[in-house]
Amino acid sequence: MRRLVLLVLFGLAIGVGLGLALKLLPGRAAPLPDPPAVVMRVREVARLEALDVALYKKVTFAPEPTPAGSLWGDVAGWLRHTFDAPRGKAIVFADAHLALDLERLDASSVRVTGRTVTLPRPPLRTTIVLRPGETEIIGSNLDSAGTAGLLELARRAFEREVQSDAALQARARASGERAIRDLLYALGFGEVIFVEGDARVAGS
Repeated sequence: MRRLVLLVLFGLAIGVGLGLALKLLPGRAAPLPDPPAVVMRVREVARLEALDVALYKKVTFAPEPTPAGSLWGDVAGWLRHTFDAPRGKAIVFADAHLALDLERLDASSVRVTGRTVTLPRPPLRTTIVLRPGETEIIGSNLDSAGTAGLLELARRAFEREVQSDAALQARARASGERAIRDLLYALGFGEVIFVEGDARVAGS
């Protein structure tokens, strides 16, 4: 009986020892994705991560337009030179969508070295969508074609205004790159590096 108890205790000790050893031994890390898989996942997350900004602007046709050379002065100047004594005003509403442009990101431009992934810093793409249901045209003597031309110029002016807003561009870029970093860290990478130009050239 005593021998049986000793055997049981010995077996329990071995089991506990094996359990502790398995816990202490480093587990085998999951394999890191290759460049084609990295590109696919980055495109997925970047589509979801973008910066949307609501915009509006009052455009007065008369009296004297905004000084030429400014973003909205070009719109007023177009009205003055295209129509005979245009009058009225418009309150134009739009949405600006800023996102990373990943069209040129492919597997050949991504470099994976160990647990470090290096990829080119994507440019920003700005899309302006007017909200015609909220835009107001007040006291205008423009016909439908003139109004359509005015709204297209307003869209372009919004686009240039957003593209020249350094703070807004920085916010959009930081948001997109943060989403990509979080994704790649979750996939097992320890370091994510954005470089200007081709990642392969930067790492050579």
